[in-house]
Amino acid sequence: MIGYVFRNSIKGAIFDLDGTLLDTMARLERVEIDYLVALGGVPKPGIAKILRALNLAEVSRYYRSEYGVRESLDEIFAGRNRLLEGYYFNDAPLKGEVVPVLDCLRGYDVSMCVATATDRHLVEPALLRCGISGYFDRILTCTEENTSKTNPDIYVRAAELMGTRICETIVVEDALHAIKSAKEAGFPVVAIYDESAEDQQEEIRAISDHYFMSLGEMLDVL
Repeated sequence: MIGYVFRNSIKGAIFDLDGTLLDTMARLERVEIDYLVALGGVPKPGIAKILRALNLAEVSRYYRSEYGVRESLDEIFAGRNRLLEGYYFNDAPLKGEVVPVLDCLRGYDVSMCVATATDRHLVEPALLRCGISGYFDRILTCTEENTSKTNPDIYVRAAELMGTRICETIVVEDALHAIKSAKEAGFPVVAIYDESAEDQQEEIRAISDHYFMSLGEMLDVL
């Protein structure tokens, strides 16, 4: 019965990119540290967890305030993204069973979009190379929306653009801070396990409407 209710009440789906559609979190957590080291910084313990909840502008400000990095925000953006271009353009892989889930949602005429902290010039080639760009009506990035996923603005904006109500628009995410934001705004949340958030799984399970170890398990409720 849950599957019937789910697919008949959901009109829109907002997908996170990294850790949800793409298996990229390990590389992302490394690149922030690699870039800081390239600038001569010595990363403090726990920096990966601190940076996980920040958008690119916030990461840049953090570099400047905590490590005395002198590069401008634009220079930091460009340098960090250069380290990622080859990976997103050529190698970043899909997580398991992404395509069957997207096919199923499209079969129910669910509008879909991507909401991500990763910059567009990395996102679009990766989605195209992986063969899933055609499933999404829009890509929203935190940089372009001048926000981060510590608040729900990007999800609210995505629902507005899709023309769906919050209560009928699922947010599919792997990160605790993003899941909290979406839930606080009233979105039904589907949480997908990612190893990068291993230490947060108990809380993620507690606050999500559905929790799956893989995206493919989502097919059980569709």
